[in-house]
Amino acid sequence: MIRLCVLPRLVLLFAAAILSVAVGCSSAPKSSSAGSKSLSGTDEQIFMGDTIEKNYDPNVIMKRAEAFFEKEEYPEAVIEYQHFLDLHRVHVLASYAQFKLGESHFKMKKTADRDPEPVYRALETFEKLRKDFPGSQYDGDAVDRIHACHNMIAEAYYLIGQFYYRREAYLAAAHRFEAVTKQWPEMDVAGEALYYLALTYSDLGADDWAREKLTVLAERYPNNKFRAESKQLLARLETRQPAMAVAMTGVSSNGASSNGASANGAHALNGARPHSPSPPTVSPVSALRDANGVSPAPRTFLCRLGIWC
Repeated sequence: MIRLCVLPRLVLLFAAAILSVAVGCSSAPKSSSAGSKSLSGTDEQIFMGDTIEKNYDPNVIMKRAEAFFEKEEYPEAVIEYQHFLDLHRVHVLASYAQFKLGESHFKMKKTADRDPEPVYRALETFEKLRKDFPGSQYDGDAVDRIHACHNMIAEAYYLIGQFYYRREAYLAAAHRFEAVTKQWPEMDVAGEALYYLALTYSDLGADDWAREKLTVLAERYPNNKFRAESKQLLARLETRQPAMAVAMTGVSSNGASSNGASANGAHALNGARPHSPSPPTVSPVSALRDANGVSPAPRTFLCRLGIWC
């Protein structure tokens, strides 16, 4: 009788133990999934909702900006960093926000042959950082970024000049090459731009200007990569100058008789009144004047190259 009473109790205890183990195993994954869900929600909660605190709280705005920056979503990061600066210009993190704003613009740049607008915006932002937050801990990095921006802008001008040069638009090409040599003479492409400027002047027939630029190139950038090409170009210019001088001498010696003969021929054929040839001392500008002393409109080849007309 006693054994019959003990047996059901043992069965119940064994069943209770199995049930407790099964409940424990089934509840463990639920708690871990709930914990992971709360962890993922921690990063996303700064993007959800439209409360006043989330729109104006500096910590929340900075967290959003940093999250976008880490995801390389730079246009969104620019908006958030600028929003932070608009609301909290005197905050302790204002200089950091200004620096990261410039970094976001800088990282939006593509190659040098693409739109340089992000580089211009980055340059403006870094210069504003040095102006509004002088002596900040980001000042040294801002100086390096400013130099990199100038280098990229100079390279963009140089590539545009090469584009025009290949299409034989020499005035437009010379304008870009000269801009590089004058505005960014310390940049990496300045020596190459100076060589192409001399080459462009040579193609335009301005040999004196071409020789001058080659001289400056040898003095200022002695280790430029166009040293051999510069010497060859200078040699061609030197050989072309005596030939041009001989041609001009022949024209000046035969000019009077030729002009007289052509004038008499025109008088004989057309019945027009003859005119005396211009004396050798007359300047080219006065020689272009008509019978009434009025100068005609200047022609394209008379325009001075440096004016970029």
